[in-house]
Amino acid sequence: MERKIVFASGEYYHIYNRGVEMRDVFLDDGDYLRFQRLLYIANGKQAVIYKLIQGSTLESIERGGQQTAIGAYVLMPNHFHLLVKEMRRGGITEFLRKLTTGYSMYFNKKYERVGALFQGTFKAEHVDRDEYLKYLFAYIHLNPIKIIESKWKESGVRDIARAKNFIAKYRYSSYPDCVGVERTEKIILSAVEFPKYFKDAQSFADFHKEWLQYKDAANT
Repeated sequence: MERKIVFASGEYYHIYNRGVEMRDVFLDDGDYLRFQRLLYIANGKQAVIYKLIQGSTLESIERGGQQTAIGAYVLMPNHFHLLVKEMRRGGITEFLRKLTTGYSMYFNKKYERVGALFQGTFKAEHVDRDEYLKYLFAYIHLNPIKIIESKWKESGVRDIARAKNFIAKYRYSSYPDCVGVERTEKIILSAVEFPKYFKDAQSFADFHKEWLQYKDAANT
């Protein structure tokens, strides 16, 4: 099915996709880490030949010119979300092609399966309002709460402190990088390409806490 949205340089987009038949696409830590590495490696003009860079640090990998700016991401057991900015014409499409193809090949070989891993062409929403762009940081980063409270969006968060602690320690999202945790994966992000909505790491964390409290109050 052809995507109706047309990507434009300098514009922001919410990208997401899930496993075919709602299946899990990340089965262990190695799978999550491979996809995280590909978020950086596939986001360049160079072809992804993983065996040539296996074991290399992300900082040492020559990926070529950046295709897309990533502002936030999260990997969930059966889907992923990205908040991105088109840096050059065709950049998002090429990046997602390399990302999902590279990961699917890895996954199918590892688990001895064949066929599509994701539900067809990735989904995309144009983000054309400031308030929506800011909101997406919370929407994306709060996704992992579903792992510990499956109905939190419908019923509110039972334990806000526990939820905050969980997303802070969830390795497979950009939240730790946005609140100042020093780790290799921070190189995936291009924060300078996004509006500076948050003056520091604390204001970023507070924004997410406010959304948790809002959802809790709305469902009380």
